[in-house]
Amino acid sequence: MTLGIPTTDMSHALPCARHLIDGRAVESANGETFETRDPHDNSVIGTVVRGSAADGERAIKSARRAFDEGPWPRMTPRERRKILHDIADAVDAHRDELAMLETVDSGKITRQALHGEMPRVAQNLRFFADYAAMTPSEAYPDGAVLGYTLYPPAGVVTAISPWNAPLMLATWKVAPALAFGNTVVLKPAPQTPLTAARFGELALAAGLPEGVLNIVHGFGGDEVAGPLVSDPRVDRITFTGSSATGARIMAAAAEQLTPVSAELGGKSANVVFDDADLDIAVPESVKAIFAGSGQVCFAGSRLFVQRGILPEFLARFTAQAEDIVVGDPKNPSTSMGPLIEQRHLDKVHGYVELARREGGTVVTGGSRVTTGEMARGFYYPPTVITGLTNESRTAQEEIFGPVVAVIPFDTEQEALRLANSSPYGLAGILFTTHLDRAHRMAAAWQAGTVWVNCFFERDLRMPFGGQGISGVGREGGQYSRDFFTEPRAVMVRTH
Repeated sequence: MTLGIPTTDMSHALPCARHLIDGRAVESANGETFETRDPHDNSVIGTVVRGSAADGERAIKSARRAFDEGPWPRMTPRERRKILHDIADAVDAHRDELAMLETVDSGKITRQALHGEMPRVAQNLRFFADYAAMTPSEAYPDGAVLGYTLYPPAGVVTAISPWNAPLMLATWKVAPALAFGNTVVLKPAPQTPLTAARFGELALAAGLPEGVLNIVHGFGGDEVAGPLVSDPRVDRITFTGSSATGARIMAAAAEQLTPVSAELGGKSANVVFDDADLDIAVPESVKAIFAGSGQVCFAGSRLFVQRGILPEFLARFTAQAEDIVVGDPKNPSTSMGPLIEQRHLDKVHGYVELARREGGTVVTGGSRVTTGEMARGFYYPPTVITGLTNESRTAQEEIFGPVVAVIPFDTEQEALRLANSSPYGLAGILFTTHLDRAHRMAAAWQAGTVWVNCFFERDLRMPFGGQGISGVGREGGQYSRDFFTEPRAVMVRTH
C-alpha cells in the first residue's frame, strides 16, 4: 500500500489504510471497512480496514513471536538505535507528506503539523533511541558481593493513541517501547488512521524487522481493542485518551495483572496573579486554551484571574481570541482549524449551552461557524465565558474544545484551593513575577506538570502524566525505561 499524498489536492487520491501485521499489509479478517473524513468539509479522504477481535489476536500473535523468537529484543541498544534513527530520518524526508495526511485526517493546521508535530515525531524516535543506548544502570559493590541492575524489555506492548495529535502521541509510546527492545501492537484512533499507517510503511522500509511493529485499525469495546487490553500475551499497555475509557482498559488489564500507563483527561487550571507580566500571560493563556482548537488534554480551560486585573486581562484576552483566524487548516494564514467530527462539535456546543443555563455569559464565540466553506466542516470559534463558579459543571467537566471559563479570585490561598478543586490533575499553568510564590504554588499544586510563565515547554527526560482521574503512571526518560522494561536485580559473590 502507498498512502503518500504530496499535494493539498485530495480529489485524485483516496488512500486505503490496511492493518500492518507481521510485516505485511492485510485486510480485516471480516472484510469490513470504514471511511475516514476531512473535518474541514466532511469529505471522504480514504477507507480503512475495520478490525475485529480476530485481527487484534493476529497482531498480538505476530508481536509475541517477534519478541520470543526474533532479533529485535536480542539486539544491543546501539543496534536498535541505528534503526530508530533511520526511521526518524525517513520521517524527516517525508515530513511534507505526513503533515498533509495529518491535516486532512485530523484538522490540524498544516503549519503546526509541518513545523511542530512532525519534528517532534522524529525527536521522539531519536531521543528514546539515544536514551536507551546511553543511560547507565546501577552497580553496588559491597565487599564480596557485587549488585547490579539489568533492564530487559518487558515483552509485547499494546499502544493505544488518540486523535488530537495522532502521530506525535503514537510515537511517544512506540519509540520508547521499541528502544528498550519490546515489540508493539499500535491501535491508532479510528478518526485519524492515516499517518500511523504511513509510519508503519516507513518503519519497515527503514529496516525495522517484521512483526516488531504491528498496526491494527478499528474501534474499541469488543472490537479490535478488546484483545489488545485483555490478552495474557500482552505485557504492557500504554493508553492516552478519556478518563472513562482509561478506567475500562484498566479494569480489563487487571484480570491479567497487566501494568498500564494511562494519560487521561484534564481540566487544567491557569492562574494569573496581579503581578503577572500581561504581555506574556495573555498570549500564553490564549495559546493554552485555543491551540489545537482546544482539543488538548492539558489545555488551560479553567482560567483564574486575580480580581484587580480582571477587567484589563479579560479585554486583552478576548481581543486576542477574536483575532484568531479560524478556517481551512491548509491555509497558511489559519490559526485554528476545525474540531474532529460532528459528534464532538455537538458535545462542545452542548457545554456552551449548559454554561448559559448555569448563569454564564458568553463574551465571545458560542455558536458554530457556518460561513462559506466552513459550513460543511466542524468549526467552532474561540469561546470565552464569564459569570460561572468553579463548582459549575462547565468548569468541572472536560469539554475538550475551544471553550474557557474565566473566574476571578482574590488571594494566593484561594487560587491554590480553586486550582486543586477538580477531580483531574494533569497540568497547571501559573503567571507571576514572584519567584517565591511560583515555587509555593508548584509545590502544593496537585498536577503532573506545572508551567510557570509559559505553556507546553517540554523536556523529554522529565515525567509526563497526571494524578486523580487524569491518569496512572508517568512516561518520559527514566520513567519510560521503568515502565517498558522489567528491572532485574543481580547479586554476585565475587570472592
